[in-house]
Amino acid sequence: MLNRRKTRTVMVGSVAIGGNAPIAIQSMTNTHTDDIEATVKQIHELEALKCNIIRVAVPDVKTVKCLGEIKKRINIPLVADIHFGHNLAIEAIKQGVDKIRINPGNMKKKDKLEEIVHLAKDKGIPIRIGVNSGSIRSNDGHEEDLVELMVKTTLRYCEHFESLGFKDIIVSLKASDVQKTMDAYRSIAKQCDYPLHLGITAAGAPDDAIIKSAIGIGGMLSEGIGDTLRVSFTGPPHQEVMAGYKILEALGLSKRTDAEIISCPTCGRCEIDLLNIVNEVKKRLPSQKRSVQIAVMGCIVNGPGEAMEADIGIAGGKGVGFLFKKGEKIRKIPESEMVSTLLEEIETI
Repeated sequence: MLNRRKTRTVMVGSVAIGGNAPIAIQSMTNTHTDDIEATVKQIHELEALKCNIIRVAVPDVKTVKCLGEIKKRINIPLVADIHFGHNLAIEAIKQGVDKIRINPGNMKKKDKLEEIVHLAKDKGIPIRIGVNSGSIRSNDGHEEDLVELMVKTTLRYCEHFESLGFKDIIVSLKASDVQKTMDAYRSIAKQCDYPLHLGITAAGAPDDAIIKSAIGIGGMLSEGIGDTLRVSFTGPPHQEVMAGYKILEALGLSKRTDAEIISCPTCGRCEIDLLNIVNEVKKRLPSQKRSVQIAVMGCIVNGPGEAMEADIGIAGGKGVGFLFKKGEKIRKIPESEMVSTLLEEIETI
């Protein structure tokens, strides 16, 4: 079990962030928020994938007026993403959102900011101070170290909010550079007890973004840093939620949402058609099977050990394999029956 950093607890609707609460998975719709039907439909799809919190873009007055109706028709907390215009944040709060996210790089007038904070405090909703590397430079020019600038700016805003008696603060410091993002989170984690929202911004298409996020988000979580996360992909948000859970699952921070297949990296010792067997099992695996660990191994070096440790497994070689179940060797089966045998045995678990 990882030793998580101790933070205050902040409630986002019914979801607790920080403290001893489970790490929450977030995503953001890519619909036009003023298309209420499309936005609600996408949120319902994300709810089905166990997304815990959803954020929507709020670029204008037309959009912000839709938030109340969206909120009434969904089942998870709704976050309004505000970058410019304090009036949008004010109206979003009045519309009944569960949290607002503001970006210090894009909202600089002190009196307007204080108006937002006072109303959020009155309504009992939290604020995420979300710093992005792409917008933070405008505050102080280009000479200062980016990590230092992100941390300093964030803490300055936090201190201002605290001076107004507002404490329900969540913080994020995202850059597209993985190492700079990690350095920023490590630095701020030592200087405050705010819950931290993890993410790598502008991470790119899914194949690139999952690698950056697994390293950046996973690296922080492995150090006990982080209380909620969003894996940012270019494209539909559904994969973001699934990727977030896979990162948590890999670290033992969440129960698996689907079956896990363990298979060896094929080498010259492999004497069965391992790739086709694995792909066929994945394709035919019943979708309702959760938290099942399946090992499909192709040689005698690590195969028997890995198969014994899984719930169900096969260690193959020379056209045959041994079936293992819950640590026990069951019987020998030919390669042609490996897929069907595995699927039959999985049904009994």
